[in-house]
Amino acid sequence: MGASDAIEGGLKSYSSRKSGGFWEATRTVVYAVLIAVGVRTFAYEPFNIPSGSMFPSVLIGDYLFVSKLSYGYSRYSLPYAVPLFPGRILATEPERGDVVVFRHPREPDTNYIKRIVGLPGDRVQVIDGILNINGEPVKRRRVEDFVYVDYEGSTRRVPQYMETLPGGREHRILEESDNKPFDNTREYLVPEGHYFMMGDNRDNSVDSRRSVGFVPEENLIGRATVIFFSHESSVHWWEFWRWPTAIRYGRLLKSVN
Repeated sequence: MGASDAIEGGLKSYSSRKSGGFWEATRTVVYAVLIAVGVRTFAYEPFNIPSGSMFPSVLIGDYLFVSKLSYGYSRYSLPYAVPLFPGRILATEPERGDVVVFRHPREPDTNYIKRIVGLPGDRVQVIDGILNINGEPVKRRRVEDFVYVDYEGSTRRVPQYMETLPGGREHRILEESDNKPFDNTREYLVPEGHYFMMGDNRDNSVDSRRSVGFVPEENLIGRATVIFFSHESSVHWWEFWRWPTAIRYGRLLKSVN
């Protein structure tokens, strides 16, 4: 009887250990998910870039982290944009020149990435392709052409400029010509609590000059900070044999300026 009791006790102990191991693993998974959701909601959220409106700063095929710590939090910081509170909390003012991800004012399910060029109270206008802020033309200087391979495999060269915003921040822009649509606009007065956005690929960007309009501060998700992965846009996901050569190794962990 003693032996039988020992065996039975051993079985109970083994079963208990199995049960305890299962729940321990479950708790670990739950904690990991909660931590990931917390980081994504309150700190950094990953985004991938599907369009060329921010060439040459951000390319199609770039994957970047967006800092939600930069500007505070709104409903669009939360999963599914749950309206738990109005406006922004713990808000910090964006700076001119920041590259930001935001929700389209009239299509709140759509994320956009652009550069802030106009702050609340600014007067913004484009004249012959030159950005003007508060009546002063923004300085730009010609640099080397931007060269890239398009979806059809053709090599393209686009005129590239270094633009210097008021305050001294510099970034590169593309300008195919100064006579394209939206190279001459009316003057826009940026309302309080709103921002004027433009893409760096000036002739190929849907931004505040067009259907986007002024972007409310509530719609800002965060500031683009670093590219953590990048691959050539001409490579499809199923072409696994091309993955090693498709990675843009020089863009990995590159800051977004």
